[in-house]
Amino acid sequence: MTRRPEQDQEKTPSAVPAGPSSSGKPSGDTPSSGAKGNLRKVFVRTYGCQMNVYDSERMNDVLAPEGYQATDVMEDADLVILNTCHIREKAAEKVYSELGRIRKVKEERARSGKDMMVGVAGCVAQAEGAEISRRAPIVDLVVGPQSYHQLPALLDKARQGSKVVETEFDIDAKFDHLSAQAVKPVLRRAPSAFLTVQEGCDKFCTFCVVPYTRGAEVSRPASQILEEARRMAEAGVREITLLGQNVNAYHGEGPDGETWGLGLLLRRLSEIDGLDRLRYTTSHPRDMDDDLIAAHRDLKSLMPYLHLPVQSGSDRILKAMNRRHTRDDYFRLLDRIREAAPDVALSGDFIVGFPGETDQDFRDTMDLIHRVGYGSAFSFKYSQRPGTPGAGMDDQVPEDVKSARLAELQALVSDQQRAFNASRLGMTCDVLFEKKGRNPGQIVGKSPWLQPVQLDASENLIGSIQAVEIVEIGSNSLFGRLIDGQDKTDISGAIPAPAAQAG
Repeated sequence: MTRRPEQDQEKTPSAVPAGPSSSGKPSGDTPSSGAKGNLRKVFVRTYGCQMNVYDSERMNDVLAPEGYQATDVMEDADLVILNTCHIREKAAEKVYSELGRIRKVKEERARSGKDMMVGVAGCVAQAEGAEISRRAPIVDLVVGPQSYHQLPALLDKARQGSKVVETEFDIDAKFDHLSAQAVKPVLRRAPSAFLTVQEGCDKFCTFCVVPYTRGAEVSRPASQILEEARRMAEAGVREITLLGQNVNAYHGEGPDGETWGLGLLLRRLSEIDGLDRLRYTTSHPRDMDDDLIAAHRDLKSLMPYLHLPVQSGSDRILKAMNRRHTRDDYFRLLDRIREAAPDVALSGDFIVGFPGETDQDFRDTMDLIHRVGYGSAFSFKYSQRPGTPGAGMDDQVPEDVKSARLAELQALVSDQQRAFNASRLGMTCDVLFEKKGRNPGQIVGKSPWLQPVQLDASENLIGSIQAVEIVEIGSNSLFGRLIDGQDKTDISGAIPAPAAQAG
């Protein structure tokens, strides 16, 4: 493995509030009773970032050969895992509150003669360690984000009566396990999927806990990633989003023995048959190199959407955050990106109320947003994360001031998002259809700019990419109609899905 130590704090979208979700769909080998006994059910609740979603899916993959089948109903589960995020304010307390609810479910199952094991995984597990077992005795195992590949063995130890806490930073072993899993046959997958290529961070922004919960930067070898992507494409995946706490710092070993950057990796991924769309998140401005910018110009499969966090528009606050770039650096970088890819939509991250932020600092941030023009953004109030330099800084901003600034910033971002969506009205674009809509006869897909697109059409088109005219704009979604004359063959049984138009 090649190493370097940010991920910026996980944030609340300006339009859609974030919260826990359940990862309840099987996403790997077909579950079987195997040598471990009868079929059992596992419920995984996922908090936080997209990488946690990916990790939860891999937990299901790891547990499937052990006889575990994923379920959406916690009360039916023999094993409950909370895959936690340590970014949000009071993240640990929210986990303990959820464990209190799980305790009641576990007690109810026990009255019916049914066992339930409980695990806590992810970044809160890494940060809290044995404290979780002490405060919540119902927890059987605590597993850090780099150790979930050991779940079967850890569960065996827990069944023998041990309280298991595994928080080692053995990321090399985890990536080796992911590589081995990638060559196994898989069931048909959803049309869009995540693929972790890099973990950890070396930036040490003063507000961020990631270097302490995910460790130093580590990049997976390119051959591992390419093989996993090929298997995904064979299983019906049409779009892959590459994930990393600082994904554009990717520096993995290539099959040629040379170090590959993210630009080269994207070029090789674009050559995989059936893989029509590529995205990546989350990035740092300091790691947008010339080759990656050129990939946005050259690759039709690399979608015209870029999440590039800036956090603040004030040079004084950027320095206090240890971001190691200025607002002018950011503007110059965006000029280069837009010259290479004029149709790119930008997304960003913003923290308001960082210690010492004055009214003028906040005005500088608002000015930056006005000048850039975002298609979407994530924003939140600064919260003190124990163990980070920011937590001990003087001049903490009062809560009411932070709330007022956040409301003003989010109103501006929402206006820009509505304007960007409105600019798509009357446009024809390719849409990747991913699922059925809320209403009968409706399907939902994604535009190249990551906007949800809804229209009335057969669910047989799920998994295909179709040309769609945008005929109406909603508060968060676009509405469209299919362009006549396309091949709308039933693809529901095809693996992989047929080749699509360029996106």
